[in-house]
Amino acid sequence: MSDQRTWCQRTGVWYVWWLPAPTKSNFPPVRYRMEQSRQNPSTLQEPSLPLEMRAESISSYQTVHPRPEPPPRRRVLLPLGLFLATCYSTYYVGTLQFGEPGGLEYMFAVMGILLTHEMGHFLQALRHHVPASLPFFIPMPQLTGTMGAVIVQGANSNRLQLFDIGISGPLAGLVVAIPVTCIGILNANVAPELPGGAHVLHFGDPLFVKLLIWWLRDLPFGTELILNPYLMAGWFGLLLTGLNMMPLSQLDGGHVTYALMGRHAHTLAHLLAIAAIAAMVITANYQFVVMLVLVLLIGLDHPPTSDDTVELGRGRTILGYASLIIPILCFTPIPVSYPG
Repeated sequence: MSDQRTWCQRTGVWYVWWLPAPTKSNFPPVRYRMEQSRQNPSTLQEPSLPLEMRAESISSYQTVHPRPEPPPRRRVLLPLGLFLATCYSTYYVGTLQFGEPGGLEYMFAVMGILLTHEMGHFLQALRHHVPASLPFFIPMPQLTGTMGAVIVQGANSNRLQLFDIGISGPLAGLVVAIPVTCIGILNANVAPELPGGAHVLHFGDPLFVKLLIWWLRDLPFGTELILNPYLMAGWFGLLLTGLNMMPLSQLDGGHVTYALMGRHAHTLAHLLAIAAIAAMVITANYQFVVMLVLVLLIGLDHPPTSDDTVELGRGRTILGYASLIIPILCFTPIPVSYPG
């Protein structure tokens, strides 16, 4: 019988393992028992337990402390196929609206915004060793050409990891969406505003887009900008970011508010859901009813993290509360209207 001894400087504990001498029947050596002592390990004696009891002792130890299972293999073919399908659907929609080469310009712009957003989540998940899938893009062969993308994330993240993963996607997406929107505004043609009864599809501008237009262009009274590939891609990227940052359920905003407020975020989510339902009924605007139903089915309350006691720190807390203004700036309740 031989032993192995390890000193843990942080806890001040000696860890001692007694190993049987290797033989043909038990090679490699099997660890049978572990003892702990704050004394020098030389004061510990070889255990006098029978071999069967020692084996039972380590079996119980392994039951209490099971070896972690390796993470499942990340799927590649399905995310890649959906990515290519979404590239085609955005190119198809862009070509219908803007011709060539506007279709390619719109595809590269909108997919660049979405991919940067999702990579913000994915790379932070890798940084924190939280299991996460590759992004699943959702093609849609009309309007914007896509409904965005999602990432399936493991449930073993703590409070700080949840905050970092949740907020990185919207911030990364904005880094691309804002310059794309500015390029679209600066290169957009100006035309007289169409009358309210005109049979045209009208895209409602979020507050942030209106501020950028006011800052970058001096439009004469009674005129408006005509959509181009970059302006439409930036508009959609900002709208999607504002929607994702709503403090609800498993949305990015839900992750951030739960990391900031804990269970108090549940109250905020319920109040916002009630306000959204009331607004839909009063205005008879049901454009987001499908998404609201999905959120209600998933559940308004964000589940707890693996450790809600981890501190965020002052910098993350300030950034988190500042990010709550994103839905106010980037979201519009009536993104598309058809007055005629």
